[in-house]
Amino acid sequence: MLISLALSLPYFVLIIYYFLSWLKLPYYTGHGKSLKNSTFITIIIAARNEEKNIGNCIQSIIAQSYPEDLFELIIIDDHSGDTTASRATSFIKDNLSVIKLQDFTGNENLNSYKKKAIELGIRQAKGTLIVTTDADCIVPAGWLQTIATFYEETNAVFIVAPVVYNDPVNSDPLFTKLFKIFQSLDFMMLQGITGASVFKKFHGMCNGANLVYEKQVFYEVGGFQGIDTIASGDDMFLMHKIQKIYPHRITYLKSPGVIVETQPAETLKDFMNQRIRWASKAGKYSDRKITAVLWLVYLYNAWIVFVGLYSFFYQNILYLLFLLLLLKTLVELFFLLPVAGFFKKQKLLWLFLPAQPFHIVYTLVAGWLGKFGAYTWKGRSVK
Repeated sequence: MLISLALSLPYFVLIIYYFLSWLKLPYYTGHGKSLKNSTFITIIIAARNEEKNIGNCIQSIIAQSYPEDLFELIIIDDHSGDTTASRATSFIKDNLSVIKLQDFTGNENLNSYKKKAIELGIRQAKGTLIVTTDADCIVPAGWLQTIATFYEETNAVFIVAPVVYNDPVNSDPLFTKLFKIFQSLDFMMLQGITGASVFKKFHGMCNGANLVYEKQVFYEVGGFQGIDTIASGDDMFLMHKIQKIYPHRITYLKSPGVIVETQPAETLKDFMNQRIRWASKAGKYSDRKITAVLWLVYLYNAWIVFVGLYSFFYQNILYLLFLLLLLKTLVELFFLLPVAGFFKKQKLLWLFLPAQPFHIVYTLVAGWLGKFGAYTWKGRSVK
């Protein structure tokens, strides 16, 4: 009981802190602001085997309300084995260019192809501001307009912006729908924590599917130098480097007008590989606060699993297991309610309680394999 209290209390305090911080994080609409923007923006997409998605992504970017002469789109094809590059080049636009990574790296064996692709894109970029997203994303029409106005008002050098998963489609089988809803809930929780932590300068989190930073600052911190041996982390590790120099010029853009939609994993295997990839960065963060948070979350979930296994042999502690699950669910749901409201996903919350056991187990498995295992991503095996 003492261990349960020792882990539960700080965990609950942490979630409540995120909840209060999210509520204090101001909305930004940009309405009534001057539309005479002057910032030239370069959008960079590193794409690999995305022939099914790249067309819709480009179409959503072409349809921006931002003046066409104030932005460019650079797509770096990362050794795709499909028609990604040809589909991208089929869009005849003066402000769209497609670069093949292999033309610059040959058969060089890289630790992080995505970092190399983004670095290449930035070298070619004309923009003052670099905006990154992914090839399976759809961006809203006012995306760049809102980003540019916010940037010009705040003088931020690094802007974290929201990402959300698409809803399941009607043609999806029932299990697939439930699986995608679970991913949406899990991802929204991470997005809420991201916004709250960035706003409070508590610790640094972000997602490369919707990220903004100054080109000059990228070079000022040495780009990906020093972190290019790590397979993933083109977003958070760069953020942490910039954070050391500009801790007060990193901000979160809480605006419905910039929410980028991306796709959840289609299979359990893809989902686990994604989460293992994310977890593989945990031991390499320079930000000790985020490391402490990750340890607390991991140990708390591990303790719940231990209590569950122990209750098979000593059923008199089943009450403790149910109490831990109930309290964890309630405090997390309390936090998730306003976050789901922001993303307009309240209708998905009905699955939150029944999804808890799977969430706890996957957290343990992904955390362990992220440290000691390997994963496959975009057809590449990474240890």
